[in-house]
Amino acid sequence: MNNHKEKILKDLQIGCGTARPVKAPTGNRLHCKGWYQEAALRMLCNNLDPDNGEDPDNLIVYGGLGKAARNWECFDAIVRSLLDLENDQTLLIQSGKPVGILNTHESSPRILIANANIVPHWATWETFHMLDKKGLIMYGQMTAGSWIYIGTQGILQGTYETFASLGEQHYQSDLSGKIVVTAGLGGMGGAQPLSVTMANGVAVCVEINPVRIQKRLEKRYLDIEAPDLETAMAEARKAAKENRPLSIGLCANICDVLPAMLEKGFIPDVITDQTSAHDELNGYYPKGLSLEEADALRKTDPETYMDMALASMAGHVRAILEMKEKGAVAFDYGNNLRAQAMKKGVDNAMDYPGFVPAYIRELFCKGEGPFRWAALSGDPEDIAVTDRELIKLFPHKKKMVNWLNMAREKVEHMGLPTRICWLGYGEREQAGKLFNDLVRDGRVKAPIVIGRDHLDCGSVASPYRESEAMKDGSDVIADWALLNCMTSVASGATWVSFHDGGGVGIGYALHAGQVTVADGTKEAEKRVTTVLRNDPGTGIIRLADAGYETAVRVAETKDVKLPMINMYNR
Repeated sequence: MNNHKEKILKDLQIGCGTARPVKAPTGNRLHCKGWYQEAALRMLCNNLDPDNGEDPDNLIVYGGLGKAARNWECFDAIVRSLLDLENDQTLLIQSGKPVGILNTHESSPRILIANANIVPHWATWETFHMLDKKGLIMYGQMTAGSWIYIGTQGILQGTYETFASLGEQHYQSDLSGKIVVTAGLGGMGGAQPLSVTMANGVAVCVEINPVRIQKRLEKRYLDIEAPDLETAMAEARKAAKENRPLSIGLCANICDVLPAMLEKGFIPDVITDQTSAHDELNGYYPKGLSLEEADALRKTDPETYMDMALASMAGHVRAILEMKEKGAVAFDYGNNLRAQAMKKGVDNAMDYPGFVPAYIRELFCKGEGPFRWAALSGDPEDIAVTDRELIKLFPHKKKMVNWLNMAREKVEHMGLPTRICWLGYGEREQAGKLFNDLVRDGRVKAPIVIGRDHLDCGSVASPYRESEAMKDGSDVIADWALLNCMTSVASGATWVSFHDGGGVGIGYALHAGQVTVADGTKEAEKRVTTVLRNDPGTGIIRLADAGYETAVRVAETKDVKLPMINMYNR
């Protein structure tokens, strides 16, 4: 073990200061004292793989400031802790810093993580930045600080599901012949161009950072880059007329592009946005500044920068509203852009809906959500095996089958080989047992890590996104996210996390995540089936309690017990 430990420490350049390349170990040989600790080690490293994370030198994975560890010293300490962690111990992580190891028992989670949770009265960006400067806190986004980020693919199917649902609702079909205009090609927004073309539409994706455009081109998420707005519009119109799916990148600031489109009479069929607008300091570029000028101003005068960014967001939303008035289908993709614009006087910013109540909530009522997994072997063939076996297990799920076939053809792995697909209540635990059987029988070469986005049916309280416009008005109640978190701990997840912020920013969301490892053992089978039953089960309970008939029906059909449901007149 000591030789293995020294090798991993050397490979990861532990103790070598800042800005070192990190790659996840692969193969079926353990460096830690068990596969649960090993899985956490590999997924932590995978988050910071240069092929995966946005700014790994600064430990930033995606979404503005979303980090995997507080600093490099903390990263080193986490790795050392995982290498030494016993199979009856639990490591505590406080905002990216390992703070303690407790003697628990073998059925406990190996790691418990809390990121950026601030007492509600003080839960503001101002307080966060003050604490961040003191080195006391870290922004975990959703899957950055919970070590289950799998690259742009992680949100790809959810984005595809959104655009597919939009096509069905508004066009009684898919997006054939329709033009979508959006912005942001970062770790989350980068999923948009491929999602639109998978739904047979045309996407014009505006991004101010040319490096991000190039990365999306290299990974085949984006088809072409246009040299200017006129070319982008012409290419979009031509492709739409031919019913030809196409994604077009345009290096520019969306704050400049939308007014120019309006002036030229270019009204897309669909308008949305996925910049990191939740963070006015680190995630959004104000109008009137070049990339370099904005980066400099952010450091020298952050107050002015934030004021300019919020003012630009107000103009951004006004342009979206004007396009909506002129016939475009407008929706918010959960980056808090509307709420930010309200700070600068756009009182009608909520006149267009968020994507969850508009297109996703009905799926949530069935327990459907972003089931994701990673092959710890590092061999893409292990993912190909899981793809094939899932199709055999759920041949009736035509949308899932089509998705897996498209993903196999079009999605390039980033870091460890991974996959995501949306599975419902009952289906997730079946998939978990399937994966554990594959490991047990040697049909895949090493254990499989099973997790999800925090964006799920029962794990988030976010009034401008996941819990927006709840039927019973319970948008701001966070009890449900806490119950989901505690349920995952009680059910035996390998590691569990609870964060503030996510994609909408400090003070606007509380959310939980879980990750469970299938290592082929009987114990793992019990863990994965219990966790993957109860985790979406809390979503069924939450939505049934809110009065959603589909959730009540699923609960009755699937024997999810609702003690008080008959006391209400639903």
